[in-house]
Amino acid sequence: MWRWLCAAGLLAAASAQAAPPADTIRWVAQDVPPHFSFIQGRPPSSVDELGRGEVDGFMRVLLPRMSGFRHEFVEASTARYEAESRRGQTLCSTMHVRTPERRRWLHFSHLYPPLSSREIHVIVPRRLMAELAAGQPLDGRLVLAQLLQRHDLRPLVARDRAFGIQIDSLLSRHTVPRLAVGAKVSHQMLEMLRAGRMDYTLEYPAVVKDYLARVGDPGALVALPVAEGLSTLLATVSCSRTPDGLRMIQAIDAAVRDLARDPDRLAWVREWRGGRDGPEDMKRLNAYMDERARGGARIE
Repeated sequence: MWRWLCAAGLLAAASAQAAPPADTIRWVAQDVPPHFSFIQGRPPSSVDELGRGEVDGFMRVLLPRMSGFRHEFVEASTARYEAESRRGQTLCSTMHVRTPERRRWLHFSHLYPPLSSREIHVIVPRRLMAELAAGQPLDGRLVLAQLLQRHDLRPLVARDRAFGIQIDSLLSRHTVPRLAVGAKVSHQMLEMLRAGRMDYTLEYPAVVKDYLARVGDPGALVALPVAEGLSTLLATVSCSRTPDGLRMIQAIDAAVRDLARDPDRLAWVREWRGGRDGPEDMKRLNAYMDERARGGARIE
């Protein structure tokens, strides 16, 4: 009996030691370079291992401002994020666009305004570029609504991915095949496009450029802008709709406002963006941060 009690006590102690502290935020990590990049195929193990893309670079400057929290990074598909959230587990993400459906299981706040790197493009094999570019452009942009009506072309997009209000609305009105993919969603879709398994997909051009450089085939795919492309109005952050998730999204929102009030804003912007932004991006960013610095919490 004594041995059984000792063993039970040791197991309980081991379980308590293995459980993450109450103030640990578990972040969804997905390999979508250059926005969020894994190191040697693995998610970061600490804030110091975050990359310097648009998303992970912003987290690199934001998370150290969250005193009292530690951070873990969990490789997870959108389907897993939803499943764990609905089971009452808490995860947070900077990778997911706000949608009405996701608001049922997620709290949302936002991080920064739309930058040029957030404009969705149609991605096609180079052999189709001339044909599509000649077909009903609008100021040099394709009209996705018209492209989706072409039955001679095969689109394919990730099943659990959202692209913003305009594009999501268009996709819902057409029969567009959706494929279940994992945490390396962009890599998988672009591999399939390059292999000829569909004629086009939707992605950020920076992601495509990074992917083609990695596989050593820089001319294989082309990113064509679309009229509906700037569909993601704000970069969002989300946490599971649980009591812990609410507490965490409140802390994240407060850290964004603290970042916005930093008198040396230019320093952290340079650390994050590395001088990649043009005048229009900087104008939008400063206006957004000025508003965040003056305002209160923005949590849905």
